[in-house]
Amino acid sequence: MMQSIDLNCDMGEAFGNYPMPNDDTLMDYITSANIACGFHAGDPEVMQHTVNVAIKKGVAIGAHPGLPDLQGFGRREMKISANEAYQMTLYQIGALYGFVKAAGGKLHHVKAHGALYNMAAKDESLARAIVNAVHDFDPSLILYALANSQMVTAAQKIGLVTASEVFADRTYQDDGSLTPRVQSNAMITDEQQSIAQVLMMVKNQQVVSVNKKEIPLKADTLCLHGDGAHAVEFAKMIAQKLKDEHIIIKAPAL
Repeated sequence: MMQSIDLNCDMGEAFGNYPMPNDDTLMDYITSANIACGFHAGDPEVMQHTVNVAIKKGVAIGAHPGLPDLQGFGRREMKISANEAYQMTLYQIGALYGFVKAAGGKLHHVKAHGALYNMAAKDESLARAIVNAVHDFDPSLILYALANSQMVTAAQKIGLVTASEVFADRTYQDDGSLTPRVQSNAMITDEQQSIAQVLMMVKNQQVVSVNKKEIPLKADTLCLHGDGAHAVEFAKMIAQKLKDEHIIIKAPAL
């Protein structure tokens, strides 16, 4: 059986007349897009544009809800209740869905952003709240969540389909969590090191932590960051390398 992987990218994280310069081109190399819904980034104009491009290029569309923190880009932790997490997730899914429906598209998945994603990866109550919001909106949606996280566990308990997410350019801690961005070794900047990590995760279903510990994980979808200076070139390189290894690139089936 041939191995496969989804390539996802966070998109629409801009405002009005200043769209992210790489987004439209990146969609030639990815298979699913997580579109910001206005809380951490994005606005109606950018949401509409990004949805339309994704539909045109056959890229699966996902809602990318985050914390209400434009200034901090949703990367600063906030003290929120489980009910608040449920409400803000449901609200943002609905906002993006309006543009998807109006354009004749289909909503495919939901992936939390930034601090909300990382908080819910470890906090069982927040994980349940986000999962319940997705399930209550549409139980056929796929939840994209960090491999081995509380969100994956919570989703499986209520029968929500999950796509375990891994990262090309992030380092991992011994517990399988991502190294916090405030630490100097959080990001992998060497392209060959990043590609080697991707192939290990996809082919061997494991990753090596910063302390050289081998961590088993499931790799259904690979996150590529679209805001780097060489994001398009890197996406193209990763896609080609996967094809060279006879790995199929496709979005998870609904």
